[in-house]
Amino acid sequence: MTRTAGGTDPTGGRPVVPSRGERRPLGLAEVTLAPGGFWPGLQETNAAATLPHCEEWLERLGWLANFDRVAAGGAGAERTGWSFADSEVYKLVEALAWEYGRTGDPGCDAAVRRLTARIAAAQDPDGYLNTCYGHPGRPPRYSDLEFGHELYCTGHLLQAAVARLRTAGEDDLVAVARRAADHVCAAFGPGGLHGLCGHPEIETGLAELGRALGEPAYVDQARLFLDRRGHRTLKVPFGVGSAGYFQDDVPVRKADTWRGHAVRQLYLAAGAVDVAVERDDGDLIAAVERQWAGAVARRTHLTGGMGSRHQDEGFGEDWELPPDRAYCETCAGVASVMVSWRLHLATGEMRYADLMERTFFNVVATSPRSDGRAFFYANPLQQRTAGGTRESADGGVSPRAAGGTRAAWFDVSCCPTNVARTLAAWHTYLATAGRRELAVLQYASGRIAAELGDGRTVAVDVETAYPADGLVTIRVVDAPADAVALRLRVPAWARGAVLHERGRSRPAGPGAAVVDRALVPGEEIRLELPVAPRFTWPDPRVDALRGCVAVERGPLVYCAESVDLPDGLSLEDVTVDTTVPPADREGAVVVETLPAGPAAPERDWPYGPRPDPAPPAPDRVPGAALPLVPYHRWAERGLSTMRVWLPAAPLTGPP
Repeated sequence: MTRTAGGTDPTGGRPVVPSRGERRPLGLAEVTLAPGGFWPGLQETNAAATLPHCEEWLERLGWLANFDRVAAGGAGAERTGWSFADSEVYKLVEALAWEYGRTGDPGCDAAVRRLTARIAAAQDPDGYLNTCYGHPGRPPRYSDLEFGHELYCTGHLLQAAVARLRTAGEDDLVAVARRAADHVCAAFGPGGLHGLCGHPEIETGLAELGRALGEPAYVDQARLFLDRRGHRTLKVPFGVGSAGYFQDDVPVRKADTWRGHAVRQLYLAAGAVDVAVERDDGDLIAAVERQWAGAVARRTHLTGGMGSRHQDEGFGEDWELPPDRAYCETCAGVASVMVSWRLHLATGEMRYADLMERTFFNVVATSPRSDGRAFFYANPLQQRTAGGTRESADGGVSPRAAGGTRAAWFDVSCCPTNVARTLAAWHTYLATAGRRELAVLQYASGRIAAELGDGRTVAVDVETAYPADGLVTIRVVDAPADAVALRLRVPAWARGAVLHERGRSRPAGPGAAVVDRALVPGEEIRLELPVAPRFTWPDPRVDALRGCVAVERGPLVYCAESVDLPDGLSLEDVTVDTTVPPADREGAVVVETLPAGPAAPERDWPYGPRPDPAPPAPDRVPGAALPLVPYHRWAERGLSTMRVWLPAAPLTGPP
């Protein structure tokens, strides 16, 4: 299917549209989710609650009024928010644009127009647009490339314009973005400033706007920014670990893993894949694949969360994955999805879609409260103290990124709008179309109707209760008379998956189950994924997790909460009996625990000789069944402590 540069995407729009490659993502109009179910429910809450919630807070705190002040002649000391506050407005506009493309809601369209008018009024004649710099009473333009976030904000503006262009066509927002992108190219091109932004994002924005508008100069500028990074150009201030915080210590092509500030690193990697695909740069793609593999194998938490250190909001060293100090910023989860999606489109490898699924369910879906009006910024895998206040949860601005409750808004509130834009476009990540292939990557009930690369059309209905149930039924609605390939992702955890077709069953190993033949309208193809609860054991090199076990069910990570414990018992007292497999019981996942021994004596010093072993009991005394909850639902029942990784005995576990 072809798209006219500068016009509405006939597929209904999608965030990423590579101009080359063997597969393309499906658009909003090609995937229709059925009401109900996991992801449609989150999308409806996002539309009804989160989008207006974000606009209310941006208005309340004056972050929108910053544009009005600049339009009136200057922001001065009256400007509110951090230097990157503009980006929250742009991410909200992007979310509204995708939501308009998804539903056609006139209210979303009106909101985009209303916000665009305020944004456009603040743009300088040469295309520069920022409320924190370059105006009377404010610092000069580009005077703090390390932490000023000017180009970062512009990148989010460009992504918002891409969403608008692909869902509604050329309008004032797209015109604003054109002028801003032209300004960046003029200011930082070969004859301009030899600089780069301390927070990557402009690279992805330029590359995708260049694709959408057919402007190769924007892609070239993105590549120039990528090539400038890694040469220690940015000044490292006191309190920041090293140039690696900015990914400015090693050129992108030479790095072996991800390091430094997690969101910066992941946005940079996403932009690198965009540029590599557009410029057919195999070496650059290979570099990002190498970095992805290293970080996923040694620096990623069970939830898919990335970032082990509160210091610098950054990656740790290999195997540094402490559950209680895991940062796992929600924005890093969103950015991880962005990278993996681009890598899957470039390579077709299912491991990237596997990580997307893990991150979608256990990071992106964990952040918003069930009502869509409060959010986690950080997503630790253990909460030692029941913390948080109702003020920060419902009425006040939280000054802390970490806490035991979701907050209505944050002093640094990048995560709510990032979640909003991701959920509004979630179903564009569900499937891809190749020359003669339809690949289903994420599972939710609905209809997929796609034009393949050879011009033929395939339409299927998907019926599933996933992730509660592992049965996925594909019902063919329309198909050509000759052979096409239907590829169904089989997650790496799904050992024992089975594919049923034409009265026969066959094993479906991790990767993909493929049906390559003529499909008959009305026929059903069923994929059974084993979603029974299972123990998951950590690599012994993860020091912080030795002696512990986790429980997963399908793609969901589970956790224990203190609200489910009997009075007088804490999570520190719980030891899981690994001789008894976890099980579904009365609508919950449960594990058996060993009886709690006598309380440890209070000591002045927590170290000493090995304590005497307890005498063996003549008969094994059964412990209690402990119910677990999906990690994405924790902290929904009041203040609590929480653990994903639970002490276990015996440590060998079942086969």
